[in-house]
Amino acid sequence: MNRVVLNSDGSIVADGRAIQTDGLDCLGLMVDLEEGYTLRSYFRMLEQHDQLTKLNRFIAQQMEEYRGSPDEGCRWPEFEALLFTKTVEMVGFPGKPKMEIYTSLVGHGGTGSVGIRGLQLECLLDMPMRFGRLKHIVFGDKVDLFEFETIYTLFEFIDGIAWELSFHGTPKQCQLRR
Repeated sequence: MNRVVLNSDGSIVADGRAIQTDGLDCLGLMVDLEEGYTLRSYFRMLEQHDQLTKLNRFIAQQMEEYRGSPDEGCRWPEFEALLFTKTVEMVGFPGKPKMEIYTSLVGHGGTGSVGIRGLQLECLLDMPMRFGRLKHIVFGDKVDLFEFETIYTLFEFIDGIAWELSFHGTPKQCQLRR
């Protein structure tokens, strides 16, 4: 068992059976998403395996926001799906080169990939999720970037989404207009 499947009901499945553990033993395993997996499914998984909420300091606040969101209809019409991607970027030329590896969560639609930082969580919960390809950027050249098939671990997925969502949305009190 080196792979788990994340189901839309929030369960984590290994060897055809939902795991009965806290999920910590699966963090280093490769992950696949069941057809129909959404951002809401991610939060359902965290509810079912609450030890996983301790992986990132932002998850507790995100869980509160999730619980306060509508039960359905939370989609952004301009996107077909949310894409979780990984980037390997060589930076620092001229100067001392270094390698940065990071994940991103973006909206994906007819116009390509678009950042979602200005959107509220409640606009994204029912968006289907997919894994994107690894992007390799050499010294800032985003025109001639390389793309590869890759794998994601459960830890990368949980922590990457939590980190990305920590930057998203405008506080509701700032959106209110008098």
